[in-house]
Amino acid sequence: MKRYKYIFAGLITSVFLTTGCSDSFLEVESKTQETVDTYFTTDEHIQEAVVAAYDPLHWPDWAMSQYNPVQIMSDIMADDIWVGGADKNDNQYWHLMMNYEALPTNTMTGLWTVAYSGVKRSNDVLTYIGWAGENLTEENATYYEAQVRVLRVFYYNWLWKFWGNIPYYEQNLTAPYIAEQFSADEVYNKMIVDLEGAIALDVLPMKASSENYGRVTKAMAYMLYAEIVMYQNDESRYAKALQYMQEIINSAQYALVDDYAAIFKESGEWSSESIFEVNYKDDNAARSWNSPLVAGGTVLPRLISPSGWADGTDGHDNGWGFCPVRTETYERYSNNDIRRGATCWDAVSVGSYNPRYQDTGLFLEKYVAKTGDNKDQIADADLNYNNNLRVYRFSETLLNAAELIVRGAGSGDAKEYLNRVHKRAGLTVEVAATLDNIIEERHLEFAGEGKRYWDLIRTGKAASVLVPDSYGYRTNAWSESKKYLPIPQSEIDAAQGTLTQNNY
Repeated sequence: MKRYKYIFAGLITSVFLTTGCSDSFLEVESKTQETVDTYFTTDEHIQEAVVAAYDPLHWPDWAMSQYNPVQIMSDIMADDIWVGGADKNDNQYWHLMMNYEALPTNTMTGLWTVAYSGVKRSNDVLTYIGWAGENLTEENATYYEAQVRVLRVFYYNWLWKFWGNIPYYEQNLTAPYIAEQFSADEVYNKMIVDLEGAIALDVLPMKASSENYGRVTKAMAYMLYAEIVMYQNDESRYAKALQYMQEIINSAQYALVDDYAAIFKESGEWSSESIFEVNYKDDNAARSWNSPLVAGGTVLPRLISPSGWADGTDGHDNGWGFCPVRTETYERYSNNDIRRGATCWDAVSVGSYNPRYQDTGLFLEKYVAKTGDNKDQIADADLNYNNNLRVYRFSETLLNAAELIVRGAGSGDAKEYLNRVHKRAGLTVEVAATLDNIIEERHLEFAGEGKRYWDLIRTGKAASVLVPDSYGYRTNAWSESKKYLPIPQSEIDAAQGTLTQNNY
């Protein structure tokens, strides 16, 4: 049972929910009959608003009538997993994304709405801080500001990577709720300046105390900085990104755990390796199909487990057969790489199930449904598995540092950083610190964690790797014109001619 304090969805229900950058807001009357501008003037109430800004982190797996688990939505466009399900019409927009043929009328819309909800709530907090005046200490005001500015960049990072050319705003919209659209490069510049400003406030701890697991930390902000800078290939900021990675390494507050497989168990949550996770719980979890945005667990394990499986067999539960792991992914690992078994669960060898579309017999062990992981929920079992989503791990810090050094960002022992990760996997022969070796190590280390697709794009490998397969599943090749998803048509329509559609 998890005993640390959670930053969870649903802890404040009087905060506004936005359904997109161009839609009106849902006004909810306070039980105290106070207006928003009088309610959010105390430290206690602004803390509630800060918690509300974290809420959308938990929503993407199922919200706005779509399954959009963030790491899966990128991984299906890469080369480690298939989409699966019943057939090509089951979560059809996933299959279209996998084949680089998403349509404005049939694409991922839920994540767009969730991300802008996060932006809106983050902006709210900054407004409320101004209202509070002397009711809020300078120390607390600065701490709250730093958290929500980092969160705002985190939400924009989702939007920027998937859609590129997006509306961007740092003050909430007023009627008719239309924001200026910026190019992807302009969005990058705005995000990175905002993040640099949040880091410069210098109030975030390097590592959270146990009662604050799930809150933004300096290390999390540093990792977000490196991710954005490296994806943009912004060489002017490589040195700063490397400095941040080495600060994390030299802080001695994070370390690789010995057992790679243990990272993804409940007992492995918030280990010494964990820099940032999104918390999910099953203890009294009340998330339901009628109320999916309240506190609780995640549906991801149910989505990606074998259909027709007998609950409890081999310690696993039944699922819906999405996201089977490709056979080629399993074969990429050497026999003595402990990450293979921790990543690829060979269900065929231990039980029986109903094979679904694109079945390989292999499932993503990191997040599959484990027996007992939703036993303490009180609503809908499907939605309340307690698997935390791992976002940033210390192994990525080491590999980021190694890559930045190889790219000329500064001094340091890139080979030592790389081989710490390599040897933890049980591989005793050292590898040279080349860019290709580092990217391959990332591939093996983070399979199923939502890193691969973006790595292929930023390193220029996508066009040669993401090509039609021999099975006839992916018939189109990735190209620069497919870098961004089409903006949902509903948003184009609501923007009254102010949004330009991406190429698709």
